[in-house]
Amino acid sequence: MAEPFDVLHDDLTPAAANVIRDSPIPVPTPPYRVLLTCDFFEPGFRAGGPVRSVAQLLDVVSPAIEVTMVTRDRDLGSAEPYPGHSGHWIDRGHARIYYLDPGRLRQWYALLKALRSTRFDLLYVNSLWARSSVLPIFAAQARIIRVKQILVAPRGELAASALGVKSLKKRLFLRVWRPILRRLRVHWHATNPHEAQLIRNLFPWARIEMRPNEVSLPPEPIPPEETGGSSRLVFIGRISPIKNLAKVIEALALVTRPVVFDIYGPIEDRSYWAECQLLAQRLPASVTLSYRGELAPRAVRSTFAEYDMFVFPTQGENFGHVIAESLSASCPVICSDETPWSPVLRAGGGVVLTDATVATLAHQIDQFAQRSREERLAARRAAGQAYRSWRAETEGPNILDRIRLTVAER
Repeated sequence: MAEPFDVLHDDLTPAAANVIRDSPIPVPTPPYRVLLTCDFFEPGFRAGGPVRSVAQLLDVVSPAIEVTMVTRDRDLGSAEPYPGHSGHWIDRGHARIYYLDPGRLRQWYALLKALRSTRFDLLYVNSLWARSSVLPIFAAQARIIRVKQILVAPRGELAASALGVKSLKKRLFLRVWRPILRRLRVHWHATNPHEAQLIRNLFPWARIEMRPNEVSLPPEPIPPEETGGSSRLVFIGRISPIKNLAKVIEALALVTRPVVFDIYGPIEDRSYWAECQLLAQRLPASVTLSYRGELAPRAVRSTFAEYDMFVFPTQGENFGHVIAESLSASCPVICSDETPWSPVLRAGGGVVLTDATVATLAHQIDQFAQRSREERLAARRAAGQAYRSWRAETEGPNILDRIRLTVAER
């Protein structure tokens, strides 16, 4: 009786057919499964840079990674959910995203049922304090959900300015939280050396993976064009004390040259915005200040391209996505030294304020405002070149693939 392979492949010898028959069938490699949580996500945008960083991360993860993501069903500060999203799973590339209304128990039950059916290789949380991080970590500790590793991204929450908000509450919480995180042997995601040091200051035992946030920005900046008339300054960001908009307005009251200053961004803190409005009423006639409302993410770069300088004396940024966007539009930045962008700005991207007082900021704005059109254009070209150099250095595997590859090497 003929062997099966003699019949199916009559050009093969029986010996060769036996080799084929006995060869093991390759088993597909299972995906590396990640459970990712963050408070806010697209289609919202009011939470700023972290939304865009997480969105870009989902866009660049390799096909070897399967992401399950949980986020709120509405934008920061909004009482209304996104239409058609609440309580639903939405597919986005290699990711499935659940939009949760935290006030609906039925949605919690459905979510928990779905999560318990999967064993995750990694839990990646994008806050140290948020309920969207604390609850899944406790669930992992109690083995309500099954995860092998935990990765925590503080997202700037360990900066002195951030720790100073509700500081007593955070100190008390850390007494409980720190030993739990240590027992779970969590890994930490730092986006720069400064943030890595902040993590070590509070968690000396921390195992840290350092990788800049992902950005969906092109390698080349928008070519600058000369702007006519008075210097055009801009502020784009959330209107909250940490962004220091009030200090900019105070500084403008001391500027002697004519300037235009436009403000874009969601009003996160109403009382702070009222303070800014009172300061604006005291500005001299040489300063033209306008609030332009909120700005959709897709319009940020083209808006920056219309201005000579981005004024941003922030109290602290763990990354500062908006700074990258400004430089990508060839718009120089006047910024505090509380961001990881100081080397790029000193290399031509703008001005770093080591002494971010009102007087120092006013002096820097005044110096810039007295430049000729040609000098302002040259500054924009230098900002574009600084961006080009920075962008070329950001290649490499994203944080999720880096963790996956590290595990594979062990």
